[in-house]
Amino acid sequence: MGNYTYNSFTLQLEGLKVTEHSMYPVFVFFLVSYIFIMFTNVGIVVLVFIERSLHHPMYLLFCNLPINDIIGNSIMVPRLLADILVPPSERFINYYECVVQAFTTHMFGATSHTVLMIMAFDRYVAICNPLRYATIMNNKMVIKLIVSAWGVAFVLVAVLLGLTIRLNRCRTMITNPFCDNASLFKLSCESVFINNVYGLSFTVVLFTASIGSVVLTYIRITAVCLTSNNKALNSKALKTCSTHLSVYLIMLLCGMLIILLHRFPQYSDYRKLCAILFHIIPGSLNPIIYGIQSKEIRKFLSNLFQARKVLPSF
Repeated sequence: MGNYTYNSFTLQLEGLKVTEHSMYPVFVFFLVSYIFIMFTNVGIVVLVFIERSLHHPMYLLFCNLPINDIIGNSIMVPRLLADILVPPSERFINYYECVVQAFTTHMFGATSHTVLMIMAFDRYVAICNPLRYATIMNNKMVIKLIVSAWGVAFVLVAVLLGLTIRLNRCRTMITNPFCDNASLFKLSCESVFINNVYGLSFTVVLFTASIGSVVLTYIRITAVCLTSNNKALNSKALKTCSTHLSVYLIMLLCGMLIILLHRFPQYSDYRKLCAILFHIIPGSLNPIIYGIQSKEIRKFLSNLFQARKVLPSF
């Protein structure tokens, strides 16, 4: 083993495999998707903070999703766009930049689950304990839930990456379109048994807690709606819960597809593409889904699009 490859701080990214003919269409697709994600999610965050009618727990908790989408896509997509236009042999990345990208990527996935879990709790309290909702979901509780969602994800991912950066590296090729924990610890020639055990435990605990809490919450909500003759309550439950459940299922199915494709090495290219779409699809659909549900968000986004049509005339 040469000294050059031992703990080298210059790594090579495999990047996204695209043909010369499809390079520019793929570039345009990801660029347009990124612009759309930034435009809609930043718009929703601004709207929630400036519009007093949206200063409710449901919207304040939901606001964490677009913030997460903005951060997750801003770290991954611009780098991906730059690499598409560069020959594979010239796709280099600094080790520390790679670690930051891996940390942000896993934070994006973990925070998506934890935020949707606290949003499910909010819907549970609103529908199952409507008279105590204002008392339970006060400002202090909302802050605690938000800090918990980001704090739990941060600790879990910090340990995940901490176990990886302790390893010595003897390789320099990241066999992925972007940096993640698995591609980083595969650079090492040391034993990665602990990394595999913790990574598996991390995934199982996160998915079990996420799916379990959402399923139990919706079972309870369904039971309350079935035993209640309050049509207004049932209508509210259907409206708010269908939105949350749609966002959750999109995120869950995208994540499950990546895990499933890990079992089939022959489809590694499809898995890598799905890993990219895991960032782009939820980030693009979340604002649309909540925009349809919320009259205030619909009006704001409509005004933004109308402004874009008026500007060219000047």
